[in-house]
Amino acid sequence: MNRLIVIGLIIMLFLITGLFLLLNYAGTLTGKAISSEYAVTKAICNETNFCQDYIITCENSSVISLEPITGAVIQHEKDWKDLRKNKDLCG
Repeated sequence: MNRLIVIGLIIMLFLITGLFLLLNYAGTLTGKAISSEYAVTKAICNETNFCQDYIITCENSSVISLEPITGAVIQHEKDWKDLRKNKDLCG
């Protein structure tokens, strides 16, 4: 009889623990764990060769946000050429 009570209590303990874990963590398990979010800095230049540095936040090679870095600017001369090959912001 004592053995049945112990087994019953162990089963109830597992059920209560499982229910607790299910109720507390069911909403936090998402596919976001494999999401690839990262940030880079890059200068973006306009047609007059005025360049501003930005913090670019990317997720899976798509731009999420662009934040200008205050004071990180430069005005290049008219004949300056941007020699960077990769123009993609998240590439």
